[in-house]
Amino acid sequence: MAAKVIMIQGTMSNAGKSLLTAGLCRIFKQDGYRVAPFKSQNMALNSFITEEGLEMGRAQVMQAEAAGIRPSVLMNPILLKPTNDTGSQVIVNGEVLGNMSAREYFAYKKNLIPQIMEAFGKLSEEYDIVVIEGAGSPAEINLKEDDIVNMGMAKLAKAPVLLVGDIDRGGVFAQLIGTVMLLEEEERNMIKGLVINKFRGDKSILDPGIRMLEEKAGIPVVGVAPYMQLEVDDEDSLTERFEGKREAGLIDIAVVRLPRISNFTDFNPFETMEGVSLRYVKTPGELKDPDMVILPGTKNTMEDLLWLRQSGMEAAVLKLAHRGKVIFGVCGGYQMLGETLKDPMGVEAGGEVKGMGLLPVDTVFAGDKTRTRVEGSFEGISGILEELSGVPLEGYEIHMGVSTLREEAKPVTRIRNYACGEQEQKLDGAYVGNVYGTYVHGVFDREEVAKGVVRALAKEKGLDASGITAVDFQAFKESQYDKLAAGLREHLDLERIYRILDAGIE
Repeated sequence: MAAKVIMIQGTMSNAGKSLLTAGLCRIFKQDGYRVAPFKSQNMALNSFITEEGLEMGRAQVMQAEAAGIRPSVLMNPILLKPTNDTGSQVIVNGEVLGNMSAREYFAYKKNLIPQIMEAFGKLSEEYDIVVIEGAGSPAEINLKEDDIVNMGMAKLAKAPVLLVGDIDRGGVFAQLIGTVMLLEEEERNMIKGLVINKFRGDKSILDPGIRMLEEKAGIPVVGVAPYMQLEVDDEDSLTERFEGKREAGLIDIAVVRLPRISNFTDFNPFETMEGVSLRYVKTPGELKDPDMVILPGTKNTMEDLLWLRQSGMEAAVLKLAHRGKVIFGVCGGYQMLGETLKDPMGVEAGGEVKGMGLLPVDTVFAGDKTRTRVEGSFEGISGILEELSGVPLEGYEIHMGVSTLREEAKPVTRIRNYACGEQEQKLDGAYVGNVYGTYVHGVFDREEVAKGVVRALAKEKGLDASGITAVDFQAFKESQYDKLAAGLREHLDLERIYRILDAGIE
């Protein structure tokens, strides 16, 4: 028997579709259903590697966690990872199809409908409910032709739609009414409920507007969801994390906000630790005097390195490194810290650029992408982070470059690809003094790693590190999904939503 289906669409990007999808997944799971998320096409730089070594969007991983199931590329058959302002790497069923300009992809995307429907069909056979998430807005009239992610997907899946508007940014009534008005009649008839999201204040003041909205749209409002402070993985650069802490804490960690920053979820564990500030910085002035600087992953290492150089951030980071501060690079950030970056095949920008020269490492970009789940431990390392020596870690690799260590370089970790059953270990990363780099995303996820880093930074400052605590990050995320579900249960008309789900679309 095929699954029941419901779809969440939004009036704009960041209206709250991903969180509402995750919350409904959690609620349906709590109510005893087998539920899975689905997003036919996702554009994001935050991605994840499954146990099968396949790549998918991070938002669907977060939603799968909320649903209590293992992430699968079936939940996100198409992933677009922007490489520049007008093009993306196109990933289909977890594997790289190639790079396309926006125009090329727009003309090509209808060819991907069979893969989308095959993935959706498999989920539909396995689960009781599939919660589909749209992308951006269904009312982008210049992009509606051959749509595969909003109303086009709703038609293919015969999914009733809940349309979400963001009241926090203002104009929510115009958002919702304007979106409905720009849809064709058949599409309008598929919208079965409206949701006002991110509301703060007295709902009774909103009620007259809700009545007028329902009257003009002819569609019921099925909930006014509150603005909730939650710590869950973000999808892309619209995250509010970048506008978070500005003041330095007792232990201050600064992440350089590269133009094409990716997988910044690597650093979320530090946000749960008391006394620790995790700041995303774009200018030398914002950098200030942190205890550790992190260079994160990026979708275009060479171009972001040039930005680092032109913006003055490279000079600021080099100055901190020479003062003995901890500099830690992950994936693309690790590559930047090396001596040279070469791209003979034009995988990124082509040509060759000089690295920051903090690690004796040379990187060559290759045509094949490394995609593996890994586990292992830190090697015997020295410097401020020496107490991480021997500490276990796990995560995943996802990169196009191959880095070679020069003689004086020492590796940071020893890892193996456990998902494929490999027993042979390999050395990863490099360090010199207080500069460290690794290819492993999620390297800080384990409690003992995040705690070890902060404890080492505190010790270096002469602070008592005995009281520093970290949380079990997985358990913490579970508590956040429960908090999300509880908030939605209180403010959504779930009885009506279940009726919408049961009725479906003929």
